[in-house]
Amino acid sequence: MAINNYTTVVEFVLQGLSGDPGLQALFLAFFLLLYILALSGNTVIIIAISLNPGLHTPMYFFLANLALLDIVCTSTVLPKLLEGLVGKSSHISYKGCMTQLFFLTWFLGAELLLLTAMAYDRYVAICRPLHYSMLMSWPICVLLAGSVWVISAASTSVHTGLMVRLNFCGPNQIRHFLCEVPTLLLLSCSLTTLNNIMIVIADVYFGVVNFLLTMISYSFIICSILRIRSTEGKKRAFSTCSAHLVVVILYYSTVIYTYLQPGSGSSLENGKVVALLYTAVSPTLNPVIYSLRNKDVKVALRKLFSCFH
Repeated sequence: MAINNYTTVVEFVLQGLSGDPGLQALFLAFFLLLYILALSGNTVIIIAISLNPGLHTPMYFFLANLALLDIVCTSTVLPKLLEGLVGKSSHISYKGCMTQLFFLTWFLGAELLLLTAMAYDRYVAICRPLHYSMLMSWPICVLLAGSVWVISAASTSVHTGLMVRLNFCGPNQIRHFLCEVPTLLLLSCSLTTLNNIMIVIADVYFGVVNFLLTMISYSFIICSILRIRSTEGKKRAFSTCSAHLVVVILYYSTVIYTYLQPGSGSSLENGKVVALLYTAVSPTLNPVIYSLRNKDVKVALRKLFSCFH
């Protein structure tokens, strides 16, 4: 189909992780295992929180949202990646590519916002305990969680809308295993200035601002914990936020690593590694981190598994 003397691309070809058949088989087994573990682990976390009245608190409400985000995020990317590993190449339609871009950007942005909301929850619990029930009432929690999903959806709608107005006239080889904004912009034969401006704005808001807010919350939390006189009190206070802090460090370290990379040819390969951390490794590790670092979650999981015996 020709539009304005351009041949419109109707499908894209996603680049695989490796051309070596032996490595492809290894990657297929590894990522299939990660996908199964991510789905089962996060589903178990959601079920355990839902069925245990003792976990019906703001902290675990946000954790259930995080588990749901991990499920949908990994399901947006890994099935297509696994399909590509089964075959020699992975073709994705133009509409399919834009759909994947929309949902992936939505869920990744929502996760950054949710980590900030979870940090605020821990700040109020430890630094303002007497006002916790008022500052983190259920209407406020629902509003915070709803805002996380809606704000990120609005942002990704802008990015996807700006993307679909661009012309793609070939080549159609995406140097990645998924559809994301930066790699698609490299293939466009239209002016992408507005797209790049919106990317910078989104990066500053979702990355920099939310990271600073999270770090400010934890600065106050650490100061409050250090002022606790008893060792047991310090341990109890830190145990309520240590799992979340580990997840924040794991998630943001990949973002910081990405921004520190020079604009060389190797940055595309680094981008693949970081994307795998976001979409496969992190969703798999999050349930493990929370179940290992949180006594209440351990108890809830024991109760859940005891029902099957």
